[in-house]
Amino acid sequence: MIDSLQIIVLSLVQGVTEFLPVSSSAHLILVPALLGWSDQGLAFDIAVHVGTLIAVLAYFRKELQKMMVDFCASPTKPLTSEARLMWSIGFATIPVGLCGLAVRNFHEHFFRSTSVIAVATIGFGLMLWGADKWSKHNRAVKDIHWCDVLIIGLFQILSLIPGTSRSGITLTGGLFRNLTREAAARFSFLMSIPVILLAASLEVVKLIKAPISVDWYSLGLGMCLSAISGYVCIHVFINLLNKIGVLPFVLYRLALGVFLLIYFY
Repeated sequence: MIDSLQIIVLSLVQGVTEFLPVSSSAHLILVPALLGWSDQGLAFDIAVHVGTLIAVLAYFRKELQKMMVDFCASPTKPLTSEARLMWSIGFATIPVGLCGLAVRNFHEHFFRSTSVIAVATIGFGLMLWGADKWSKHNRAVKDIHWCDVLIIGLFQILSLIPGTSRSGITLTGGLFRNLTREAAARFSFLMSIPVILLAASLEVVKLIKAPISVDWYSLGLGMCLSAISGYVCIHVFINLLNKIGVLPFVLYRLALGVFLLIYFY
């Protein structure tokens, strides 16, 4: 069981870092380690990820409603840009979904280590910087085609490694495909919906079958706090990204990675 302070801190950390290219999973592992807290476990991690799922559903509710209506009508009507975007999100999720199921048990043990986080934080931070420098930034979300879907979907597989950042690596993939920063960020946020749903569903089944008691109060509070902070973060990030670019996040990742290597080794 985790105490109230730990719930509040970790929920806010999740809400803020889920949609920034700095890796929320890494911070959920690192913050307890640095503060001397016991690992809160994957159940709490999933709960706060569900909170950020609620945030992205709420923020993009109007776009998602239009996408769903056009998607349901797509078998009988010409494919609209909204329906095509819905199909794109679904297909982009297949690679990470299959890989996530394949390495799930291995992931829970080996990948939750500070050495893996440090290397991934630095390496994928540099990759994000390179993608932003290389990108022409001249394509919108409506311009996404199947080649983009495949490439960004394959990039998302790397998000299984803590320290990579799911939003960061999909943002990187979008920038490599010359999407604008805002378009890459929006597509990345929308791609988070099926990924979090899949991960949460697997964990909920595991919790229901577990012979141990589950602290549903802590999970519920964490979910609510991460939802609120996540909604605010989406709004701020989208509005600031074109102004400040990705360099501040890259520098933060480099500093964090170096700190981890020095502090823990």
